Amino acid sequence: MKRRTFIRNTAGALSALSLFPAGLSSIVREKETGKLEKRTLGQTGEKLSILGFGGVVVMDATPEQAQERVKEAIDYGVNYFDVAPTYGDAEIKLGPALEPYRKDVFLACKTQERTKAGALRELEQSLTNLKTDYFDLYQLHAVTTLEDVETIFSDDGAIHAFLEAKRAGKIRFLGFSAHSVEAATALMNKFDFDTILFPVSFNTWFAGNFGPQVLDLAHKKGMGILAIKAMAKGPWPENVTQRIPKCWYEPLSQPDEALTGLRFTLSHPVTAAIPPGNENLFSMALSLAKNITPMDENEIQAIKKNALREEPLFKYPQNA
Repeated sequence: MKRRTFIRNTAGALSALSLFPAGLSSIVREKETGKLEKRTLGQTGEKLSILGFGGVVVMDATPEQAQERVKEAIDYGVNYFDVAPTYGDAEIKLGPALEPYRKDVFLACKTQERTKAGALRELEQSLTNLKTDYFDLYQLHAVTTLEDVETIFSDDGAIHAFLEAKRAGKIRFLGFSAHSVEAATALMNKFDFDTILFPVSFNTWFAGNFGPQVLDLAHKKGMGILAIKAMAKGPWPENVTQRIPKCWYEPLSQPDEALTGLRFTLSHPVTAAIPPGNENLFSMALSLAKNITPMDENEIQAIKKNALREEPLFKYPQNA
């Protein structure tokens, strides 16, 4: 029989934000021998693996390679998969590879369409591509501007497609991903989304002032918090010509650096982090998962000192 342990932190007098980046009081953590830790996702009742599978991992893969990469993730205990139509042929490759495991995983998808008609059209195509009749989570993808937010909530905006699809049983939970503090804050203030997918990395956190204010609001609203860019170092230097495939930013590509990035992100009340879409970096992240533990104060101060020397991938305000 596999041994499972449950780690439930009792909330104390301090708020979660005051404990960042080591405040896990709102998270129930489940550990199973030989598998990735799982954490609760906001108020959804779901428990997700602390590492998620980004669809870019199977982009441009052969069907056989896609099957192998999905199986590797499943064997480690990954139960959270996230994909989008903008990831090349990832949906088409992920659908068949994930089909044998569909009932046991949490499948998230996204749309960059901002109107109702566009979002409904893209939702239906994604359902077909992924060989499923519902998504556990459907998200507005990469919302960046306040103009996007206005369109989404207009009379013919995408939010109406989300609500209609949820009533029809095609979506279980509603969420969004955002690449700006301004857009994320506006979305959370307009609607009670179930989840947020947002960049959480030590570089942007300390050097860019990007993340603390968003996680604070999401936490106060009881949202499930999912993270991207945990293994991001920063923008690619202009003089670097040989770049890692599928990485538009410079990743933390060495195991010790990557582990530091993952530990920082998952020391916050974050349910899961999605590693880079490069298949080798994703495999490395899986191999490091057993060593992901919350950081102590000395480690936090050391990582802050190092981060302040780097150029952050994102900043707040955007034009700072």
